[in-house]
Amino acid sequence: MNPREVLRIAMRSLARNKMRTALTMLGIVIGVGAVICTVAIGEGASDQVQQQIAALGDNLIYINAGSINQMGVHLGSAATKTLTVDDSKAIQENISTVSRVSPGVNSGVQVVYQNQNWFTRASGVGPDYLQIRHWPLVRGTAFGQHDVDTAADVCLMGQTVAANLFGNEDPVGKTIRVSNLPFQVIGLLTSKGQSAAFGNDEDDTLIMPYSTVQKKISGISWIQNMAVSAVSQDVMDAAQKQIEALLRQRHHLRSDADDDFIIRSPSDLAQAREATVRVMELLLGAIASVSLVVGGIGIMNIMLVSVTERTREIGVRIAVGATELDVQRQFLSEAVVLSMFGGAIGVVFGFVAANLVSTALQWPTTIPLSAVGIAVAFSAIVGVTFGYYPAKKAASLDPIEALRYE
Repeated sequence: MNPREVLRIAMRSLARNKMRTALTMLGIVIGVGAVICTVAIGEGASDQVQQQIAALGDNLIYINAGSINQMGVHLGSAATKTLTVDDSKAIQENISTVSRVSPGVNSGVQVVYQNQNWFTRASGVGPDYLQIRHWPLVRGTAFGQHDVDTAADVCLMGQTVAANLFGNEDPVGKTIRVSNLPFQVIGLLTSKGQSAAFGNDEDDTLIMPYSTVQKKISGISWIQNMAVSAVSQDVMDAAQKQIEALLRQRHHLRSDADDDFIIRSPSDLAQAREATVRVMELLLGAIASVSLVVGGIGIMNIMLVSVTERTREIGVRIAVGATELDVQRQFLSEAVVLSMFGGAIGVVFGFVAANLVSTALQWPTTIPLSAVGIAVAFSAIVGVTFGYYPAKKAASLDPIEALRYE
């Protein structure tokens, strides 16, 4: 029997019991759909994490002032005063794996415009900060090195501050009071929303030259942090180690002394989140795969029932010249057709379920073509695996006993 004839007979046999065929396929449909929906949710979450990593900055590394130990008392992070602008210049000049460095000084400030006021964070940074953070302006211009050198009274405003002080009015070009000092708003930042790494509202900020915050707001000569951009993602670990070695040397720390600074990368936190998402995706995928196995068991059960019901038919086929291979091929093809049709319907079900999840929960979903191919291939494997035993049993029937079967 040629394959086309085998397929035709299989389709005809399955069509005799439409309800039983549909119910048998249901396990495969649910299994394939669940696998695709699970992968879609996991891939969507992974894509979201990657976007958050990109939004954090250009291969971003943070360096913060560290802790000090005074007579056995640890004063916590940001207690040291050893980070300086010269440190940032040394990193820029001496470490080849670093492309940009921005010194940073932060301070809480009360901002006033006419009869409106708002408490926010003044972030003193260098001219490269916006490039490091991938943070463009909606309107206006950024400050430059001359503004840093002269400690200019200029600032860039975040969207949250602008909304609370100006409403729908354009803040660019306006003068505001920051800690009772007049500052000109020269640019409006695009919205970044909530930080993926730290959870704070990144739009609730004023960005100024770090020298301005040092001299006119905080009254300090050191810096509290640095934002560093590595030349590529691949060298971030090397860059962190080189920065650590350079700062320890510049700060004259003994080999047994603790660092007086903290180096961390927000992308490490985001990547940890992605790893968690991947684990959950694998776990949910494994649970969904159980439905495929259950569907396969259902196929095997129905095929065994079909062998029993069609014992006389099998005996007649063998008696008129069908070989054991023909009989085995026929029942195996029926099992594969069941699983493949169920897999095809399951793919549609998976797409629909993923879209419903995305719409109902506002959760991004992405369905890779590889997941569709794997799900369909797995459903075919299930059909062959669980259809083999019934097919083998049908092919091994004694034709004489089969013809006598009532």
